[in-house]
Amino acid sequence: MTLDLPALLPSEWRTVLEPHLDPARTAELAEFVADEYATQTVFPPVEDLFSAYRLCAPQDCRVLILGQDPYHKAGQAHGLSFSVREGVSVPPSLRNVFKELAEDLSVPAPRGGNLSGWAAQGVLLLNAVLTVRQATPGSHANRGWEAFTDATIRALDARSERVVFLLWGGYARKKRELITNPAHVVLEAGHPSPMNPRGFLGSRPFSAANKALADAGLPTIDWERTAA
Repeated sequence: MTLDLPALLPSEWRTVLEPHLDPARTAELAEFVADEYATQTVFPPVEDLFSAYRLCAPQDCRVLILGQDPYHKAGQAHGLSFSVREGVSVPPSLRNVFKELAEDLSVPAPRGGNLSGWAAQGVLLLNAVLTVRQATPGSHANRGWEAFTDATIRALDARSERVVFLLWGGYARKKRELITNPAHVVLEAGHPSPMNPRGFLGSRPFSAANKALADAGLPTIDWERTAA
């Protein structure tokens, strides 16, 4: 199995990412990922690898929500951070996201955990690491994905139109240094995991993101519309 990662991207993303990517490092990452798909059980399925990019074009991106790596249980990951497929039980972290959504905007918690409706509105649901071995969280960290997704953040930072970056948890918050354009807004909070009892609940990220968009004259996100 061989993979040409840039060739798998939608053309708009390939154009904006390539100036920020090192070809040798990207090729090394592609070789590693191809070998893992060929020899291990890896999530998400390869056809969903770049779902976040496919559902949210760079020119349409208004919000970025950064996760760490995909869910590592069968049937969950489908290429969107924090999101799960239709019919899959809502994981604990996403349950807290929905709890905060309900408290923040007084909307009922969605029944399902598929967030593709957010993606369709310009929310890039990106993980810093885009693949993982089954039952082995963090197994594909430090193999090159971080440089790939850092390039994504840099490409969005280069835009003149405002992007709101939602950085939840210590890992995501380290990416703040990549965002230097004063046109953009960074909203930091703790990770929504139940293992982190403070720092996320009460942060009101959804209303704050919409205020930042409205302040820039941009359409806001209908956060209640999670499904596509």
